[in-house]
Amino acid sequence: MKQFNSDSPLPYRRFARYLPRMTARFITRSVASIAAFSVGCASVPVAPTSPLTASAPPAPPPIAVTKAAVDTPVRPVTDTYHGVPVVDRYRWLEDGDSAEVAEWTAKQNEQTQRALAEYFSRSSLSAETLRARIRSLLQIGAVGGPRIATAASGERIYFHTKREGAQNQPTLYVRNRYDGKDRVLIDASALSADGTAAIDWWEPSLEGRLVAWGVSESGNEESTLHLRDVATGKDLADTIKYTRNASIAWRPGGKSFFYTRYPAPGSVPPGDEKYFRKVYEHRIGQDPKTDRYVFGEGREKTDSPTVTLSPNGRWLVARVHEGWQKSELYLLDLAKKGATWREIATGSDALFDPVALNDKLYIHTNFEAPRYRLVAVDYAAPTRDKWRPVIAESEDVLTDVTILKGSIVATYLHDASSRIQRLSRAGKPIAELPLPSIGTASLFGDERSDELFIHFSSFATPPSVERIDGKTGKEAMWDQVGAKFRGGQYAVSRIYATSADGTRVPLFIVEKPGTPHDSTRAAVLNGYGGFNISMTPGFNSRALLTAEYGGVWATAVLRGGGEFGETWHRAGMLGNKQHVFDDFIACAEELVHEKITTPNRLGIVGGSNGGLLVATAITQRPELFRAALSLVPLTDMLRYDNFRIGKLWVPEYGTSASAEQFQFLYAYSPYHHVVDGKRYPAVLVGTAESDSRVDPMHARKFAARLQAAKSGAEPVLLRVESKAGHGAGKPISKLVDQLTDEMGFLFYELGMTTPSAAN
Repeated sequence: MKQFNSDSPLPYRRFARYLPRMTARFITRSVASIAAFSVGCASVPVAPTSPLTASAPPAPPPIAVTKAAVDTPVRPVTDTYHGVPVVDRYRWLEDGDSAEVAEWTAKQNEQTQRALAEYFSRSSLSAETLRARIRSLLQIGAVGGPRIATAASGERIYFHTKREGAQNQPTLYVRNRYDGKDRVLIDASALSADGTAAIDWWEPSLEGRLVAWGVSESGNEESTLHLRDVATGKDLADTIKYTRNASIAWRPGGKSFFYTRYPAPGSVPPGDEKYFRKVYEHRIGQDPKTDRYVFGEGREKTDSPTVTLSPNGRWLVARVHEGWQKSELYLLDLAKKGATWREIATGSDALFDPVALNDKLYIHTNFEAPRYRLVAVDYAAPTRDKWRPVIAESEDVLTDVTILKGSIVATYLHDASSRIQRLSRAGKPIAELPLPSIGTASLFGDERSDELFIHFSSFATPPSVERIDGKTGKEAMWDQVGAKFRGGQYAVSRIYATSADGTRVPLFIVEKPGTPHDSTRAAVLNGYGGFNISMTPGFNSRALLTAEYGGVWATAVLRGGGEFGETWHRAGMLGNKQHVFDDFIACAEELVHEKITTPNRLGIVGGSNGGLLVATAITQRPELFRAALSLVPLTDMLRYDNFRIGKLWVPEYGTSASAEQFQFLYAYSPYHHVVDGKRYPAVLVGTAESDSRVDPMHARKFAARLQAAKSGAEPVLLRVESKAGHGAGKPISKLVDQLTDEMGFLFYELGMTTPSAAN
C-alpha cells in the first residue's frame, strides 16, 4: 500500500518506511504559507453517553432500488474452518474471468448509473455544478519534492514530478541548478491516448545521466522498467518486465544498477508470480535474462527485499520486508571479491530502515523504541552491541531522517501532524524549523550538500516545495501548485473521541469558518486504521467539497496506523483489529455528542483497508450511519489471502488457516456478518477491474449479500470501473467521473444539495 493521491480511495500519502528510501521520498509531499488557516486543539471530551438523537432537518427519502433489479443467484458452498461450518452464498462471484460474472457486473453498473441519474434528477443537486467543482479542485494538481543528482562537473541536477491543470498524469521534469527552468523528461499524460498509462516509480542515476522508470497500464501497477537518456529524452533499448514497485540502486558511473523483479509467469506455480521477489544487477545494454542474481533466494515467498547503495558504490544494503511490523537488514561489501552477505539486523520483531553513507550506515528503527530512534553503525563492526545512538526516542514519533552534509534533519509526528527539527551529525538539537500550520511535511536533500527541500501540504493547503539554502539559511519557494487557492475559506481543528476501552482518539475537522454545531449539519467521517500508515493532514478534494456543500469532514486517527508509533499500530492489528472499529464508532458517536451532526446525516467513507473499516462499521452499527462509501474493500476475511497479493497482508490481519486467527477474523469479517432482514444505510461499494491488490470479488460478494439481506428502501449499489486499478495512476478524467458519482450519492443521501457559497 503505497504512493499518494489525495483523491483516490487510499491514503497513499502516508509515510512509507517499509519501502526503499528512494521510493519513500518519492511518495511524500510539499511547503506553502497560508494566510488565514483556523487551527485549534480541544480538550479531551467526556465519553459520549447521551442518546444518538437530535433535532435536524430530515434527510431526503431514499432512492428505491428493488432487490430484484439484478438477479443474483444464491449457490451456497460450505467450508469447515477448524470445526466451524461457514456458508458462502456467493462463491461463484469470485471468478472474475467468468462470462456470467461479467454479465452480472454489467447489470450492476447499469443499475448504479440509473440510481445516480435519479439522485440528480429528483433534487436540486446539480451534476454539472458538482462535476465542474470537482474538476477545478483536481486541476489544482500536485508537486513532488526533488531527487538530486550530481554531474561529474559538480553541477546539481534536480528531478521532480508535477501535475496541474488538465493533465491526466504527473509529468517528470528535470532542472539544472536549483533556480533553473524545468524541462519535460517524461510526459506521462502522453503515454496513452486515454491517460490510463502511468509512471509507477522512477530513480535517476547518481550523475543524472539516466533515469530508470516503470510504466503500467490501466492502473494495474504491473510495471515494465525503461531507461531514459536525460540529454536526448529518448529511451534506451533496455526494458525489464515484472518490476512492480521496483527498488533501484545505481552504481557510480551509471553503467549498471541493482533492482528488484518478480518471477516470470510459468517459472513458478500459478498465482505465485506476485511473490518471490529477488534482487538482480543489470548492466546497460545487457539482455535482462542474463542479469546477475544478487539476493533473495531461499527466503519465504512473501519476503520482499529492497536495496540501497552507499554513494561511493561500495556498501550494498538489502532490506527485507516481512510485514508491517518486521524487517531485516543485510550488508554486502562490493569492494571485496568473494564477499558474502552479513547480517546487520535479523531475528527481531521490529522495523529497520537503512541510510547508507560512505563512512557509516544510519538505521531508523523502532527496535527497543516504539516511537523510533536513529543509530549509527560502523561497516567494519556492524554488530548490534556496537551500534551508536544518534537520535533517542522521544514523546513524538520520529518518522524519517534526512542526512545533509553538516547536519541531520528529522521529521516527527506530534498528534498526527508534522514537526521538523535540525540536529548536528552527532544528534544534538540545533533548531526547530517552523511549518505554516498543522499538516504533513516531507524532506529532500542528500549528504553532498546542506540545501534542504521541505514538501508541505494540509487539508486546505495545496502541495508546495520550499528550499532552504544551507549556507545562508535563506528560504524560498521552489515550486508549488494552487498559488491562487484561498485556504482561508476553510477552518481546520482537532477534537478527540474516547474509544470503548478509554483510548483517546484524535479527529481532524474540516469545515467552513463559523459552521454551527447545532446538530443540523451533515458530516462525512473518513478513516483507515492499519498497516502502520498514518492519516496525516493532506490536501483533499473530498474534504474541501464536503465543506463547500455545507457539511463537516472528519478524519479519524485510528489505532492500527503509525501516528503514535508501533504500540499504536499493534493495538489495531491481528487479534486487536476490533479496536480499530471501536475507535471509528467512537468517533462517529463523538460527532453526534458534540452536536456536529446526527446519525441520519452522517456518512462514512474509506478505501482498501479503509473500505474494510466502512464495511465492518455498517455491519456492527448500521443504525449509526445514513450512507457509506466502501471503496476497493476487503470484505471476506476468511478467503482474502487466496487472491492477488493477499498473502502479503497475513502479518497484519492473520489467516483463517490458523485456528486462533480464524476466531478473530470470523468475529468481524463483514461479508459474514450481514444479517437477513436488517435495515442498513445506503451503501455504494466501489471497485475496479484492474485492481492488482484487492480482488474485486470482495466488492461483488459484499454488494450481493447486502442487496439480498437488507429490509429498508435504502439502496445498495455496486460501481465497477473499467481500465482502472486500486487507485494509483488513475487519470484525472476518470477521477472526475468517480468522485462525481461517489460524492453525488453521498451528498444526496445526507441532504447536501447546494454549495454554501461561490468558490
